[in-house]
Amino acid sequence: MKKIKKVESQKHRILILGASGYIGNAIYKELGPYFRTFGTYRTPNKDYETNHQFFHYNVEEDDVYEILEACKPTIIISALRGDFNAQFIAHQHILEYVVATNCKIIFLSSANVFDAYSKFPSYELDKTLSHSVYGHFKIKIENSLLRLAKKQVAIIRLPMVFGASSPRISEMKASILETNAVEIFPNLIMNVMLDKKLTQQIHYIINRNKHGVFHLGSTDLVHHDEFVKDVVALITDKKIVFKQVFTTNEDRYLAVLPKFNKLPKHLQITSQEILEELEK
Repeated sequence: MKKIKKVESQKHRILILGASGYIGNAIYKELGPYFRTFGTYRTPNKDYETNHQFFHYNVEEDDVYEILEACKPTIIISALRGDFNAQFIAHQHILEYVVATNCKIIFLSSANVFDAYSKFPSYELDKTLSHSVYGHFKIKIENSLLRLAKKQVAIIRLPMVFGASSPRISEMKASILETNAVEIFPNLIMNVMLDKKLTQQIHYIINRNKHGVFHLGSTDLVHHDEFVKDVVALITDKKIVFKQVFTTNEDRYLAVLPKFNKLPKHLQITSQEILEELEK
């Protein structure tokens, strides 16, 4: 890891951990023009290496504290990926830093913290319960962060996020190109999100100094198979084979809806509006 120079102090300083990833990078592009914004990248990349706003960081090998000390962020946005155990340890160090400096953390969590519940959508104050390793991991970090002072933490629970360059759409395009079947889950009821709208919502949360738990997804619910078929229809005119995956014989919900922390109307979005954006 290259030696990190100290960064000059400035009023709004935001550090995005995982800023080279899909969602982290979208957030970086949204916030960069408005705040002193820094990010971390994992895979060597000339563009990041020559950008003094970016720091190389491998969650399994490097100490996050060194980057925190260099940037001295007032807001930390965690969009990290990687080994779950290494991520948990990193978040323990982040938590210590947040307590010591009185800064704020925005943690990107997942609808999977509720994947043990299947009969109904989930709201902000519902008890988390997961059957998946991924959901368990997110709950573990959420619970550690919820011990912080209320105004120091915002937890963002996300459903599936789509965008023109999103990994999910890239996977669909690859499957179509290789004439492989596209997987659909006919019994899964969910809500969805658009990357551009998500970054605007996070910008709003920062500007208004909001805290607490936020469920940022479309205001309506969709069946996974129907939504994916609509997306595929935007990508190609070819006749596509769909592989139906049944995890249960009954409808199951994996949706995060807001009841308490609702954002203004102009920051809300429907699944149809997401499709319209993807069509552009």
